[in-house]
Amino acid sequence: MRVGIGRPTGLSSVSASTRSFSLPRKPEYITIPLVFVTLIAVWQGAVSYFNIDEFILPGPFEVAEEIWWGITSGALLPHAIVTAEETLLGFSLGAILGIIIGAVVSQFPLVEKTFFAYLVGLQTVPKLAIAPLIIVWFGFGLESKVFIAALIVFFPMVVNVIEGFQSSDQRQLDMLRAMGASGSQQFFLVKVPNALPFIFVGANVGVVLAILGAVVGEFVGAQEGLGYLILQYNYQLKIGKVFAVLVVLAVIGIALHLAIKTLQRKVVFWKKLSNRIEA
Repeated sequence: MRVGIGRPTGLSSVSASTRSFSLPRKPEYITIPLVFVTLIAVWQGAVSYFNIDEFILPGPFEVAEEIWWGITSGALLPHAIVTAEETLLGFSLGAILGIIIGAVVSQFPLVEKTFFAYLVGLQTVPKLAIAPLIIVWFGFGLESKVFIAALIVFFPMVVNVIEGFQSSDQRQLDMLRAMGASGSQQFFLVKVPNALPFIFVGANVGVVLAILGAVVGEFVGAQEGLGYLILQYNYQLKIGKVFAVLVVLAVIGIALHLAIKTLQRKVVFWKKLSNRIEA
């Protein structure tokens, strides 16, 4: 008696249905707009249902009108340029110092054990508390805002740089030593490529914190910038305009984050290749 083993029809139908309802290659192109539309709908529905006054919480359409007014009247762009300049300069200064100091500290365990506690202590000091002192030291101009932004960016950068250099593959280092590689060759061939993903993690965090530092500096003492506009509109109870400035800040943050991610894909290209190989 011959028994035939055929392919179960149930499994084939399930697999076919799974293929037909599979997500696209980049589902975020669907989920991101969907979440945005949902948030706008909930926001507008809450404002309408609870009859919230505009000076307490304006609706999304009122905020959109204020954004359009700020763009067409030229009220937002000059201040946005000032805040963006402070952010970029502060981020660049904090990132460069963090990379240099982190690279040096990671190579000398005694230096790390000696100074890391001081770095942590510096980070725990509230930047808003020392911002008035920085304004006194550096004045009301661009320098004070750049220094505050750099101070906030520095710690996440230096911590990620130290972690990146210290997590190098010891087997690769041993192999290079056996082949007679010098210390500088080991540093640039193994430690630097290994630290680059960590550096970009710190940069992604730092670029957002740089915006926070620039705005904090403008809160304390400034005559221009988006932080200055927030204070002015808040004093005048123009809450719609405050929300419009917040949206502009969010757009700047998203743009800088995407720029860092794009640069990361170009520089740390081997991570993408390794993921493709594993897949």
